[in-house]
Amino acid sequence: MKFTHLADCHIGGWREPKLKNIAAEAFERAIDISIEKNVDFVLIAGDLFNTSLPSIDGLKLVVKRLKGLSDRGIPVYMIAGSHDFSPSGKTMLDVLEQAGLVVNVAKGEDVDGKLRLKFTVDKKTGVKITGMLGKKGGLEKGYYEELLKEELEKEEGYKIFLFHSLLSELKPKELEKVDSQPLSLLPKNFNYYAGGHPHIVKDVKIEGYGRIAYPGPLFPNNFRELELLGNGGFYIIEGDNVKFEPIMIYNTVHIKVDADGKTPDKVTNELIEQIKGKEFNNTIVTIRVEGVLESGRPSDIDFKGVFEKLYEKSAYFVMKNTNALVAKEFEEIKIDAHNVEDVEEKLISEHLGQIKIDNMDNEKEKALTRELMNVLSIERGDMKVADFEKRIKEEVEKVIGI
Repeated sequence: MKFTHLADCHIGGWREPKLKNIAAEAFERAIDISIEKNVDFVLIAGDLFNTSLPSIDGLKLVVKRLKGLSDRGIPVYMIAGSHDFSPSGKTMLDVLEQAGLVVNVAKGEDVDGKLRLKFTVDKKTGVKITGMLGKKGGLEKGYYEELLKEELEKEEGYKIFLFHSLLSELKPKELEKVDSQPLSLLPKNFNYYAGGHPHIVKDVKIEGYGRIAYPGPLFPNNFRELELLGNGGFYIIEGDNVKFEPIMIYNTVHIKVDADGKTPDKVTNELIEQIKGKEFNNTIVTIRVEGVLESGRPSDIDFKGVFEKLYEKSAYFVMKNTNALVAKEFEEIKIDAHNVEDVEEKLISEHLGQIKIDNMDNEKEKALTRELMNVLSIERGDMKVADFEKRIKEEVEKVIGI
């Protein structure tokens, strides 16, 4: 018996034009490899799409690849994840199941207020498969608490449980503040637990349960994941052997500079030094600059010039992250305040006068700042986006006297 375990495909997740099709390409390659390896079936542990109602282009590609599996007699068993689950019940996964392209194994019935899950039996191998969907904010925990686990645990045969939750016992340090669920929520005595949701690559055996595996995303879904993972992949399981299959769409290179106590020119020179003498053919380059500049502003760093040099060296796409980069005069303020109003007042007072405004003393500047904050805190409500933007623009113009 041989099967594929995918999770967190997030098709449609990237918004940048040069990356928007990258998750779909990774999905295509995963399916092609699965066919080449002659697997018996494919598991998808949630978040096939990045939304419950994906774009037509993404949907067409997925349907084409799933149809290819179906034509070869390779069934696909899956659950909804926190992204492709919809509270309204309107999800494209239902359409795929109605078309005979996938089987949603998270099915059950209410028995006196408890949840009884049903097994789906793979016709070729006899493997028994069930699972639990994932919901945003870990709200699937309520389902687990009502789950009739004893029947599942006593079932004979090779069993697989699909789930889409971060387990506390397997939580890595970088996710220590992220909500998670205890391992005890899962039913015991399954051979394989096909996990999804946390974008980590982990495969462990736990006594009383079995093998619990997270394959991570098919392709990193944000800047930090690109830094941590570089690329994505999936598992192919044959017997007791679990093999990670990496998917390389583009090379990835990560550049990082500590800007503490440095001038913008010094930071620019360090960035240029890190790319000197190297080629970046077909490469996604991430640039992270963080710290407190000795002088000048973050905008004084010549990122445009650095980007141009990278593209001259055939980089496919370059992105930067300066969220933790600040000018010295705007260094983080440590304050002890008991409510939002106190925090706002201290922040305003701390930064008064840093941007010079003609004919305006500190008290006038403070009043202007408060008025602008009030305007920008207006909620849209039922207004159309265009009407709301127009209203905000008009209110700001009134405040600043344009």
